[in-house]
This record gives sequence, C-alpha cells and structure tokens, in this order.
Amino acid sequence: MTLFSKTSASLPGRDTPIATSENHAVNGNPLKPPFPEGLQEIVLGMGCFWGVERLFWQTPGVFVTAAGYAGGETPNPTYDETCTGRTGHTEVVRVIYDPSQVSLATLLQIFWEQHDPTQGNRQGNDIGSQYRSAIYTTDDAQQHEAQESAKAFQAALDAAGRGRITTEIRPLETFYYAEGYHQQYLDKNPNGYCGLKGTGVTCPIG
Repeated sequence: MTLFSKTSASLPGRDTPIATSENHAVNGNPLKPPFPEGLQEIVLGMGCFWGVERLFWQTPGVFVTAAGYAGGETPNPTYDETCTGRTGHTEVVRVIYDPSQVSLATLLQIFWEQHDPTQGNRQGNDIGSQYRSAIYTTDDAQQHEAQESAKAFQAALDAAGRGRITTEIRPLETFYYAEGYHQQYLDKNPNGYCGLKGTGVTCPIG
C-alpha cells in the first residue's frame, strides 16, 4: 500500500548527499557500506526514527543502524524537506543485521509489535506521510516474508478487534541518510522524544 502519490509539487532535492555521521555513536561500527560479508539489510519505518533506531541498535545480532529517509521521490532530502510531506519519503531506519544471530522473523516481530501499523499517514500525534509505516526489502525472500508476516499480524489484529494494516511493503529503491544530529539521537539525548507505542497485540511469528 502506498499512501503518498507523486505530484508536480514534489520537491526537487539535490544531487549531492547531505552530510551525516561516519560511525555509529553507540557501537562504533561504520554507518555506510561496504559492510562485512554475510550481513543483510532491511529498512523499516515506524514513525519518528529516533526511537525506532534505538529499538534496533539494542537488538542482539544487529550490526549497525542508521536514521534516514526512503520511499519517496526527492533525491537527498533534508529533514526539513521531508517534514513538509512533499518529498514522498517516510522516516526510516536502515538495519544491517547478521542472520546467523538474529532472524528476519524476529526483526519483523519487533516491527509489528512496537508500533501501530493501522494508522495510515501518522503515528500517534505525529501526523503526515513522513510518519507512515513501511517495510522496504532488499531481496525477493525478504519481500515474501514481510508480506506473510503482515498477513499473520492482520489475523491477530482482527481477533483483537483492531483495524487494517496500512504498512507499505515493497522493494527498497534508495535509502538516504539523515543528518548527523539525527543519528543515534536518543543516545546523544537520553531524554529526547520517543513516540513508539504498540497495539498490545502479539505478532505470531518469530
């Protein structure tokens, strides 16, 4: 499901990537490829990326996380541009993980349970297409597993009397890094905002 449509009002962006951090502030690993052989990537949107990134850097088996933007049209967007809703991007976290230490099913279970994927273009009080729920996959196997996990969680939501999933699930086109001050924001600002709030429904996978 896509909740943003390209219009003539889409912002043009820029050819040059915006400046960002080079290494993870918590574990010191590089934010940018090349990554060690055998690691895999998935990109997840669950609302404001600050709390989402902390959620996954604390997950055993995750090599590195990075805050950024994906799913839209504007190349190399800034945070302010993304917040206008005119880039098509949603706030996301790039998760680089070791499948020998943490399964994709576990990551997807965390994804489904730790936010509300039924809200469309919002997450709680954060309103706009830049806060929509999204899974951007990097191969066919991931795409299939993500879609199957959505079906499983929808059945659980139905049983609990909750709404329909609006999560966008599709192959990743481009991940754009957010500015350096957004990277590992809640490590640098421990009392900073975190809007994560699940539905209380258990996802029957993993």
